[in-house]
Amino acid sequence: MTTAFITHRDCMLHDMGAHHPECPDRLSAINDRLIASGLDMYLAFHDAPLASVEQLSRAHPREYVDAIFQSAPKTGIVHLDPDTAMSPGTLQAALRAAGSGILATDLVMAGQAESAFCSVRPPGHHAERAKSMGFCFFNNVAVAVHHALAVHGLERISIIDFDVHHGNGTENIFANDMRVQMVGSFQHPFYPYCGADNPAPNMVNVPLKAGTRGDGFREAVTNIWLPALREFKPQMIFISAGFDAHYEDDMGSLGFLESDYAWVTTQLKQVAADTAGKRIVSILEGGYTLSSLARSVAAHIKVLADL
Repeated sequence: MTTAFITHRDCMLHDMGAHHPECPDRLSAINDRLIASGLDMYLAFHDAPLASVEQLSRAHPREYVDAIFQSAPKTGIVHLDPDTAMSPGTLQAALRAAGSGILATDLVMAGQAESAFCSVRPPGHHAERAKSMGFCFFNNVAVAVHHALAVHGLERISIIDFDVHHGNGTENIFANDMRVQMVGSFQHPFYPYCGADNPAPNMVNVPLKAGTRGDGFREAVTNIWLPALREFKPQMIFISAGFDAHYEDDMGSLGFLESDYAWVTTQLKQVAADTAGKRIVSILEGGYTLSSLARSVAAHIKVLADL
């Protein structure tokens, strides 16, 4: 069965200004790498739909969704915080990014794909219920998970987040929702400076010290992540796939390699095979050095697609 690759040209329209690390070239680099490696021949490509207000409002209050719509500029750039800005193309891109996870969920649940990767921007895992931050407007993975709960009737879902930054927004949305388990690792202390103290019981947060390499990450996954996942027995796995913990990415100070991303994807595929009917949806988060981002995404997708 194929792996779905979901993206949309509208995701290139979001522009937070010259020299901003969360740039349209991120998606171009991924596309170019897939073509150069021949992986594109083995994937089923889909255009991301626009998420509806109703779909967004499962993860965010309607007032917040309306506020994002109202903040969208017709010209120029509007800053919602020092790191997070909207251009005329941002709203359309954000709606496509959130919609990608919904389509991915539907495809996987219908058996039309075993797994899916959403190559979209802006990212989402810093967006809290009613707060945009950290380059994020809508929480893409949270919107998709709420869709899986509400529309497909799932009762146990695990979210895995291996971005260099803690997915504070996802934690904020799902803390104490015992239908959803969040398992993540992140550099700490580091932006957004939370996640290490008193997490909710459904949160499995693993802070990593600056300088941690792949062996330290693999140890955390083996000793903490995998036992927690197997105990929870998720019916579907969602991945907030950030690749900025790579050794070459100067956004953070961890030292992962493509082989580490391939290895952790293999471990998650095994859990999905054992408890979740092989169902995995992965959504792009961070990763800002273009070469390492593209290589890491390709390694991740290659494992997802059993290539």
